[in-house]
Amino acid sequence: MPQPSATNSLAVVIDAPKQVALRRLTLDPMGDEDVLVDIDWSSISAGTEKLLWSGTMPPFPGMGYPLVPGYEAVGHITDATGAARSRIGQTVFVPGARCFGDVRGLFGGNAARVVLPAARAITIDAELGDRGVLLALAATAQHALSVAARTPDLIIGHGVLGRLIARLAVAAGHGPMVWETNPARQQADPGYNVSHPEADSRRDYRCVIDASGDPKIIDTLVARLTRGGRIILAGFYPGRLDFAFAPAFMREISIAIAAEWQAADLDHVLACLRHQKLSLDGLITHYAPAHAAAEAYHTAFGAADCLKLLIDWRHSA
Repeated sequence: MPQPSATNSLAVVIDAPKQVALRRLTLDPMGDEDVLVDIDWSSISAGTEKLLWSGTMPPFPGMGYPLVPGYEAVGHITDATGAARSRIGQTVFVPGARCFGDVRGLFGGNAARVVLPAARAITIDAELGDRGVLLALAATAQHALSVAARTPDLIIGHGVLGRLIARLAVAAGHGPMVWETNPARQQADPGYNVSHPEADSRRDYRCVIDASGDPKIIDTLVARLTRGGRIILAGFYPGRLDFAFAPAFMREISIAIAAEWQAADLDHVLACLRHQKLSLDGLITHYAPAHAAAEAYHTAFGAADCLKLLIDWRHSA
């Protein structure tokens, strides 16, 4: 069977730090068991993508400019090869793609159209709509809880990741405290409280998950933990992390890192959604059409009231 010919796509390209353009790129030809996905919405990540945009991303496999960012996208399969042809028409979550020739795909989801292996295109309920872009962060939140291996009683940061960690903790029957310094983000969801850290005097926390990405946070957290306390680093940090050894030694603190989500984490999130134990509502606050993608990065990283900004590709040529 002849392979479909290469096609092209509009894509967000970061040419250099803080230099973002919308460019038409030629896509790699589809291989065996590949799918072509027309993207409806993609998200700008306030974590890794902000570091790529600002030029503060530490050395990382695949790093370099120019690149197509983005690992949170939702679309529908419009073409496929091999057995994957039976999936044409499905709504799928796309965790990124590497299909842009000489332009790096790190992580390659902010484009109108992508080619990727069928196994990486995750079928989702079409009723999720644009909220489907949040599945990667929800799975990341669940992975942090799995790494913690105990119930967190404190979460740092009330952005989207912090909120999802808190919501999943509540779904499991536990209501944590959340610290947030941004007044625009201090409104709590049902089941847990949000406080400015200076308004919280507690110093016997047992387990804390940091979703802030603040490389200087460890000393602050050590001072608030009980003996044998545990810190889970769930953010992505732009530089070296260090901390005063003596206070951590006296409390016998353990520190763990939660990295990339796994299939089991996503399965858990999808099950919570099916059983209505988890809501993805209220987390998407801003939208931008594809032609305004460059300006959207300034909004996503600079607006105090922006939790999650989506790029709408549905009307892009």
